[in-house]
Amino acid sequence: MRVAVQEAPFDFGAEAEAFTKGANGAGAVVTFTGLVREAEAGAMAVMEIEHYPGMTQKALEQIATEATTRWSLTDALVIHRYGRLVPGDQIMMVATAARHRVAAFEAAEYLMDYLKSRAPFWKKEILADGAADWVAAKDADEEALTRW
Repeated sequence: MRVAVQEAPFDFGAEAEAFTKGANGAGAVVTFTGLVREAEAGAMAVMEIEHYPGMTQKALEQIATEATTRWSLTDALVIHRYGRLVPGDQIMMVATAARHRVAAFEAAEYLMDYLKSRAPFWKKEILADGAADWVAAKDADEEALTRW
């Protein structure tokens, strides 16, 4: 299991290939990459993501460990970026490996739902005109957690 909280971009292809090669005993690997998208209200120029390093790393490691145990994963990977990102940038990646595809898919969805709703990151959208707003939690993201 590997959890990385980093400012630098990551190479999705290289990460997925290395993860898959190391997925000994797995019959399924699921990968997902989240991208920074435009703000719903208008032209976002930049998204700033802040976090408390020790707290964030520990929280993500705990949820990855929980997913690994709950779905008997053979491996898990979580990468989440912080800092200044622009629309189209990769913001996060989740990869899960399990003996069976259902476990790999469910664990990946669980990790993604957690990252969206509970991971200790604070996001600020900065529009092209300089206006800035913190991103508020969405009810739909909170509701997604109820299935777990």
